[in-house]
Amino acid sequence: MTETRTRTAHLLSLMGIRRAAFSLFLCALGLQSERAFSLPIPAENSGSPQTNAPQDGSHDFDFSVGVWHNHVRHILDPLSGSSDSEEFDGTVTTRKIWGGRGLLEEIQADSPKRHWEALSLFLYSPESHQWSQSFINSRLGTLEPPLIGSFKDGHGELFCQDTFHDKSILVRGVWSNITPNSHTYEESMSNDGGKTWAPSFIANKTREPQEPTSDIAAGSPPVSAGPEGHEFDFDFGTWKTHSSRLLHPLTGSTTWVDLDGTTVVRKIWNGRANIAEYKATGSSGTIELLAVRWYNPNTHEWNLDFATPSAGKLGNIPGVGVFKNGRGDFYDYEPINGKSVLVRFSIWAITPDTAQSEQALSEDGGKTWEVNWINRYTRQRRMRR
Repeated sequence: MTETRTRTAHLLSLMGIRRAAFSLFLCALGLQSERAFSLPIPAENSGSPQTNAPQDGSHDFDFSVGVWHNHVRHILDPLSGSSDSEEFDGTVTTRKIWGGRGLLEEIQADSPKRHWEALSLFLYSPESHQWSQSFINSRLGTLEPPLIGSFKDGHGELFCQDTFHDKSILVRGVWSNITPNSHTYEESMSNDGGKTWAPSFIANKTREPQEPTSDIAAGSPPVSAGPEGHEFDFDFGTWKTHSSRLLHPLTGSTTWVDLDGTTVVRKIWNGRANIAEYKATGSSGTIELLAVRWYNPNTHEWNLDFATPSAGKLGNIPGVGVFKNGRGDFYDYEPINGKSVLVRFSIWAITPDTAQSEQALSEDGGKTWEVNWINRYTRQRRMRR
């Protein structure tokens, strides 16, 4: 199969994030990242009552929670008119995360020629009333352009722009035929601006009797740092978190504020990835973040990305880095306050029950750094009865 950069080709490619970004994370810290921050535009006649207000769609994907048998037909070159395809059978396990703000979908399937595994993260934005779906293929280890859209008349339609055979196309994902025990997902391509669509990926799902389970329970005992691809093992569990935040970084300010809260880290996708849910409150308010970390087996690097509740999607580009001597450092360049700034996020274990992470910014390409965010973690153990 010819290697392309499209999400559909990546779904089943056995060959082989976009580089690092913390836009949403920086926005939560009060930094004006040009990619993630914008001022609201007042609506005209704001005093008049609104009509046709968007409905709350935060439960649109509730139907998908569970374990499903998944039969897939993948059309190899849909825009050529060819019907050549291959078929897969496997399972999809979907469960809610982040207090119901998102869903995690773990996929595995087999054809006569290959085995395929993937991870999808669904996040809802209460501001835009839209869902985003981010997709990672286990063999490629890269984050695909997210599908974004909403539900209407009982079915969901999410869209993105991508490339296929080096040409720009549109991609549409549709969830339909939804019943308590079955539904259909169809992904299609268009090379004429959406006038016509060619199906490329059709999945028919029927519910299995078992319920989805979490890979790790909150407050589990400490785990030593693992070998390559398991360096985050020390971080699994529930942590009491004390954060210190520099209010106005890169301005010469020395005003810091403190926050206290909890961080919960869970293993997902058979250990290839993990999620961290952070919530802390202080004099500057409450901050909530979802961090997703996944391992790229081709580059031997870890990728980190963040989401905030209001944005309802991951940042533009993940941070990328490796662990060395027990410390992980992850980098990206990000436009902040009109300047391109190098961002470094670091994390390390101090003892089996304590750890620390911090974020630092550099305006000179890494020659000097200003730390603007420090998190100190103390493990919370389960109470024995």
